[in-house]
Amino acid sequence: MFIVRKRVIIMGAAGRDFHNFNVYFRDNEEYEVVAFTATQIPDIEGRIYPPELAGKLYPNGIPIEPESKLVELIKKYNVDEVILAYSDLSHQYVMERAAIVMSAGADFKLMGPMHTMIVSNIPVVAVCAVRTGCGKSQTTRRVLDILRSKGLKVVSIRHPMPYGDLVAQKVQRFATYEDLDKYNCTIEEREEYEPHIDRKSVIYAGVDYKAILDSAEAENPDVILWDGGNNDFPFYKPDLLIVVTDPHRAGHEVTYHPGMTNLLMADVVVINKEETAAPETIEIVRKNIEKWNPKAIVVDAASPIFVEDPSLIKGKRVLVVEDGPTLTHGEMRYGAGFVAAKKFGASQIVDPRPYAVGSILDTYKKYTHLDLILPAMGYGEKQVKELEQTINSADADVVIIGTPIDLRRLMKLNKPAVRVRYELQEIGKPNLEDILEQFIAEKVRKNT
Repeated sequence: MFIVRKRVIIMGAAGRDFHNFNVYFRDNEEYEVVAFTATQIPDIEGRIYPPELAGKLYPNGIPIEPESKLVELIKKYNVDEVILAYSDLSHQYVMERAAIVMSAGADFKLMGPMHTMIVSNIPVVAVCAVRTGCGKSQTTRRVLDILRSKGLKVVSIRHPMPYGDLVAQKVQRFATYEDLDKYNCTIEEREEYEPHIDRKSVIYAGVDYKAILDSAEAENPDVILWDGGNNDFPFYKPDLLIVVTDPHRAGHEVTYHPGMTNLLMADVVVINKEETAAPETIEIVRKNIEKWNPKAIVVDAASPIFVEDPSLIKGKRVLVVEDGPTLTHGEMRYGAGFVAAKKFGASQIVDPRPYAVGSILDTYKKYTHLDLILPAMGYGEKQVKELEQTINSADADVVIIGTPIDLRRLMKLNKPAVRVRYELQEIGKPNLEDILEQFIAEKVRKNT
């Protein structure tokens, strides 16, 4: 019998879009995915999702087009459905995309956990957030340290960042710094993988998350730790879901997609950055948790900063470099580096915009809320060079590196630099150690 396949476009940013395709649309003869569209991340469009990953129904692969061509593509291919599959989006933005899609004649859809989560044979702890830049990374590190302190073998899996050769990145395993070079990792990737490597812990990432899970499970861990990204919900069904919120953006936990989904699903909600947030904004977050997910365990926490040599900052004109995604689509105006500059008495925070070149200048044009902070954009070798040129051209005495990795490993700086780190510290009880001990008793020991 002849089957009329529904024509589909998947809107994405080289992450959730590929995952949704792999677990639901690949080899599904009821659908024909005619294109992916791409946004948020530079240099994704214009490529092909390769046939080696796309499966038998797509011998030529699937084109990845710029999202700006969405309406044109809907009409060109007579598309039936458009799937929105990227994250850290305001509810207003999501519904604007829905209106655009429907006005062009197609259905607009979001895919949920039932059709996109893979079930693991190993207990899974997932760490996610309601926005990019909430402090998910340091929360993940804290969870990893606690689990390993209990004598457990942990293998981590990171939300995808496949910005290079997709076939080569199908399954990536990171255990050494050489592995980072092997896969030509971007600054954003290194920021997430290096802390695990520093702890002599293995972390996987890539494109095909079923194949990644199979490889991770083959290492016989006691726990799989899902290190979520871009406030997306997990690719694996979690046995314990920890979600991080940010009182510096109070209210965003119920106004962003799919961050609110994470909030509603959470077993544990961490209110982070309480040491620098106003009491009234902390209370807004707390009340939203009570309203929308009253069964969740709430953990109060801080993310104090640790500075290599504070004396280098006092009285100096400083250039502050912060985590890129936190500042760009995360919409934060500052991060740990800015806090360190203020705390340790910098005489001036130098405006980086007059020195920005190439794609760094384009970033400031796109994200107009940024002024005194330089986002560490580094999605490819060319952009890393442009970041290096911007830093070295700036008329400053000292560079404050507020990124999760040491940029001095990737570039030569022509002025002194000081690095700022931050880690999660719980405030009072309940804390993550108590929660994880209960999880171990109920899920891990029972599983073994």
